[in-house]
Amino acid sequence: MRIRLAGALAVFALFVATGSIQAADAKDAEKGVRNYLKELNAFGYQIILIKDEAVATAFPNRCVFAVRFQQYPVGIAPPKGLSSSNVFIVNEGKIEAVIIDSKGLQNYFLNTLAAVEKEEQAKNAVRAWLRLSQELVQDGFYQFGKPQDLGCTVAKDGTRTASGTVVVRAGGRGEINVFLTFGPNGVLAKIAEAVTVKPGIRPICQATKLLDPDPIVRKMAERDILVMGQAAKEYLDEQRAKASPELQKAIDQIWKRILDEGW
Repeated sequence: MRIRLAGALAVFALFVATGSIQAADAKDAEKGVRNYLKELNAFGYQIILIKDEAVATAFPNRCVFAVRFQQYPVGIAPPKGLSSSNVFIVNEGKIEAVIIDSKGLQNYFLNTLAAVEKEEQAKNAVRAWLRLSQELVQDGFYQFGKPQDLGCTVAKDGTRTASGTVVVRAGGRGEINVFLTFGPNGVLAKIAEAVTVKPGIRPICQATKLLDPDPIVRKMAERDILVMGQAAKEYLDEQRAKASPELQKAIDQIWKRILDEGW
């Protein structure tokens, strides 16, 4: 019994240590991204660690971050060389890639993705692509579903083509479709993507209109905020911080509706 207990404790200790190392790596990687942005005098951005099994499998031992610059209600212009929505990839403590658009993502996949040997590996590459591609259009308000319509076909010459789709569930409409073609040796050779994502309602000045004397204007402001749902939290907090007590109360009420009614 004591031997078993000791073994279990050793495994647990190893698990904790490994988790700590991973957390420390991510923390150090994020620090490197912040230093990079600091050198560019960047501001008004968020850094979000992308925790995704498909991405981690496709590109092991890397920390992947989404870097988003505020677009609503007032847009923050990103520094030269960046876009409003970016993907940073850190490998062994160094920034390996700064991806600002689909072309950059294609180059990274073509130059970095390991050769596939099985159908599931090809499908996983599709999942990884869809997860990262959505970050390049993400403005903080989109909600995407899980990858669907995953398929893989093999031609007579051994060429393998894997495909999949991810659909916008909230915050807009549209989808991302991708086809990854692998040569007979399993090396990624071609990428074809179609993006039809369109934004929905975004915060402009709706919170400031919750007390408008015109009931139609108030109703329109309430509707827009409800449709944005919980994604509007940061915007509402920002407006509340500089609002009058009466407007603060109105903002609190609309936020309570969002939570109570499941928007």
